[in-house]
Amino acid sequence: MERNLVLYLEGQVLEWFENSGYFVFLLSIILNILISVLGILPSVFITAANISFFGFGYGLFLSILGEALGAIVSFYLYRKGINKLKNKVTMNNKYLDRLHQTKGGEAFLLIIALRILPFIPSGLVTLVSAGSKVGILNFSLASTLGKIPALLIEAYSIQQILSRSFQGKIILTISSIIVFCLLFKKNKR
Repeated sequence: MERNLVLYLEGQVLEWFENSGYFVFLLSIILNILISVLGILPSVFITAANISFFGFGYGLFLSILGEALGAIVSFYLYRKGINKLKNKVTMNNKYLDRLHQTKGGEAFLLIIALRILPFIPSGLVTLVSAGSKVGILNFSLASTLGKIPALLIEAYSIQQILSRSFQGKIILTISSIIVFCLLFKKNKR
């Protein structure tokens, strides 16, 4: 996502926070749930707004709570949609069939691992999990446990960037280099 768009969205969310009074906590959680259900927008701008508005500790806690609830709601909605689709369309794909059979400890550990990795889209992990045999309780626990370290890293990075510290400058430089390399590699093809 382009940096200017992230800054714009963060500013918009901060404005909403300032105008929402006692409902600010609820607004933060609802925004995280909406982003999770949509599955296409990263939540980094809400994490940034939470840290800017509430401070590091409370902002991180709200981000974890919002993303955990968002993943659970998304899982439930995606599973309902997949079950309706499954009844109308037969899936003759060995990978989808394998995923559909995943359950128990294997699914639990896989969800944790995929949540920790920052470059795996959260919505994709939820969608894939909803198509498997993992239960909502196992998914909820694994998803939340995996999101905690990922959000700690994200929140720390955001805090360093917001404070314009030396570490923040290093994070920005490395991020910029990675984005540049990815764009260069994509354009080279």
